[in-house]
Amino acid sequence: MALYQNYAELAAQETRDLDYRITVTYRHESAIAIIAPHAGSIERRTTHISRRIAGDELNLYLFEGLDSNGSFDELHITSHRFDEPSCLALIAQCHVVLAIHGCHRSEEAAYLGGLDHTLKERLAGAIRDAGVPVFTDGHDYPGTNPKNICNRGASSQGVQLELTDAARGGQRESQMIDNIRSVLLENA
Repeated sequence: MALYQNYAELAAQETRDLDYRITVTYRHESAIAIIAPHAGSIERRTTHISRRIAGDELNLYLFEGLDSNGSFDELHITSHRFDEPSCLALIAQCHVVLAIHGCHRSEEAAYLGGLDHTLKERLAGAIRDAGVPVFTDGHDYPGTNPKNICNRGASSQGVQLELTDAARGGQRESQMIDNIRSVLLENA
């Protein structure tokens, strides 16, 4: 169970820029947001992956744990309760929201969820083309709750991408990122 039920509870107990950092980068010409609500020490390499996918073209939001020991699981606010105001303000302007997450599994795989089924399938194909096994249904990360942060953008539907420990930093990570970017930039 998460220690904090929402951002207000977390902010009352943790210190911004000491325990966690929030980064918001607006690209006003883009209607696409790449978000990592569990970045930094919370879910390893999600900061790097999100920055690379966003590049210089797409909006970016990071909520990063700053514990160098990587033990800041208590900063993990469940996705359907994640309500940090600057994230909500950014995605309210975006028709496409892709949330990048990390899950603790040893096999190399990507799990796609969310309510944007069309984009989910297009991203699944791009990730498969990079040689990473992809699961779009019947897994533990469906991301279908309307309150899930990926589904709270302007279109009320988004995509949640859960990458296993082996997929983050693995030999196919760079190609996977490039393929995801290509899909998103087709609609940018």
